[in-house]
Amino acid sequence: MKESFFFQAMVYLAAAVVMVPIAKKVGLGSVLGYLLAGVLIGPACLQFVGQEGTDIMHFAEFGVVMMLFVIGLELEPSRLWRLRKAILGMGGVQIAATALLTGGLALLFNVVWQQALVLGLIIALSSTAIVLQSLNEKGLMQTAAGQGSFAVLLFQDIAVIPMLALFPLLATATPATQAGGDHGSASLIDSLPVWLQPIVLLGSVAFIIVAGRYLTPPLFRVVAKTGMRELFTATALLLVVGIAVLMTTVGLSPALGTFLAGVVLANSEYRHELESDIDPFKGLLLGLFFIAVGASIDFQLIMANPLLIISLVLSIMLCKLLVLLAIGRSFNLSTEQNLIFSFGLCQIGEFAFVLFSFTAQEGILPKSLTDIMTAVVAISMAFTPLVMLLNDKLILPRLGVKKEDDRESDVAAEDNPVIIAGYGHFGNTIGRFLQANNVGTTVLDVDSDNVTWLRRMGFKVYYGDASRHDLLDIAGAARAKIIVIAINDPEKRLELIETVKKHFPNLHILVRSTNRYDAYDLMNAGMLHIYRETLDTSLRLGVDALTLLGHRAHEASRAAKTFFIHDERTLKRLSAIRNEDEYLMAARESMDELERVIQADRNATSLHIEEGWDDATLALEAKGTN
Repeated sequence: MKESFFFQAMVYLAAAVVMVPIAKKVGLGSVLGYLLAGVLIGPACLQFVGQEGTDIMHFAEFGVVMMLFVIGLELEPSRLWRLRKAILGMGGVQIAATALLTGGLALLFNVVWQQALVLGLIIALSSTAIVLQSLNEKGLMQTAAGQGSFAVLLFQDIAVIPMLALFPLLATATPATQAGGDHGSASLIDSLPVWLQPIVLLGSVAFIIVAGRYLTPPLFRVVAKTGMRELFTATALLLVVGIAVLMTTVGLSPALGTFLAGVVLANSEYRHELESDIDPFKGLLLGLFFIAVGASIDFQLIMANPLLIISLVLSIMLCKLLVLLAIGRSFNLSTEQNLIFSFGLCQIGEFAFVLFSFTAQEGILPKSLTDIMTAVVAISMAFTPLVMLLNDKLILPRLGVKKEDDRESDVAAEDNPVIIAGYGHFGNTIGRFLQANNVGTTVLDVDSDNVTWLRRMGFKVYYGDASRHDLLDIAGAARAKIIVIAINDPEKRLELIETVKKHFPNLHILVRSTNRYDAYDLMNAGMLHIYRETLDTSLRLGVDALTLLGHRAHEASRAAKTFFIHDERTLKRLSAIRNEDEYLMAARESMDELERVIQADRNATSLHIEEGWDDATLALEAKGTN
């Protein structure tokens, strides 16, 4: 029974469903909840999960790969260029300083310099999954600490590539026989001549950039035309999995490959849709990864060497903390932001599991040492949410830190104040008008052909279904001020209204109405700002018709204005009537009333005052008399 796939799936899901809400309730955060769930179902407690936990962790590491892809989608190349100093500066200094400090300490304990260097470089890595997940939950990603953490983590992920290339050169023993090891797939490039290997590596990276820039948009355009959301999701997953397979085959980091693809696609019209489709899988796999980390902690090894392992964990985290504090101060982070930055990154990262396995197979580090260090990595990751909680609850309050002050000084510029859902003829007119008045807009549309055409014209339009709250969240609805609903489908408009009212009550909703009956539904949905697309154009046509029939232009325009005001007033009254007979009677009364109002207005003496602006009619009359 325990070996059943469905039983294992049930165990993992049940552990997450039970432990994560409890951890969130007591303020521990979801990451620690997942880790505790893993410990609970692992060999140390209920023993629902055994040695296969390690295999599951390698599978769940794909959640980290997906997370890097989503991060890349959010990071346009221009923004990446703006962060270059932080990435190269903070990230480069952190890797070098941490490796030198921890490697130097290893030398003091008679570790040979090659192994000390390898240990220092691996220890310098931090957990992308835990840090970014925790910062996102706390809403700190846009602060100085969040941006600094992201820059350091990005540099670390990039640094994994040269580490994999360097480590075999530092081997002090014969490589172990690989029986289907994790890095066996790299044998493809290992079998090539030395001079050809860097060409293959660079070619793989170039292929990802070219494919992301020129090949994937037409593919997504074809898929989008099918209107099948599940097919779009499958295509997004295929893209991520395909890149991961390519990177693994040539011996590069799959996380880096997918991150690069995400950056290339950051300016794509399909960016938001890709992000929202990948996000559920990313979250589920990350949760599975954290559970597997908790389940993989070898408590027997820890109980056999408790002082050694705990001393290593505390010493490493303290060393990294000191290095990070110094870096944060040198890069002018405020005290509170520096503490958030430093406490968040002081653990050892998930890529250490892969690298320690790799070093054992390649004869770089002895297996006895990698077993101990794997336990150290798992415990340091498990300690991280507690350390961050300690900083939040005890240290920062003692320094008088106020989150409101942090946000005022550190949060990046707000997203566009207006979101336009639907960019057909109605939404397009609004968008062009706002753009002409220097008002930034974020536009979402589900017509892939329309999106492509508008982007060729220079508009920043994204492909995606705006009725999905996750997509709206990604598009910045939580920070925007207004949403203009200009979607063609009346049912989708009502669906989007409910989504906005439920998840983004901060937004003012301005909604398009196709016709009068559609306006009734929108009014009954609680909308105050309704714009009937046919009303203005119909009245303008009516004004032109009256003018051609000999009416003065000012009379026709005033009649149209009177009609508009009266119709808007009666619209509210008629929308509440459900009985058909009552509605017909009220509608006829409204029409009779409108005729009386317009006739009375035409006979009003004030109407003649407006004759002065009626240049067109006066010119025509003068021409006729001549």
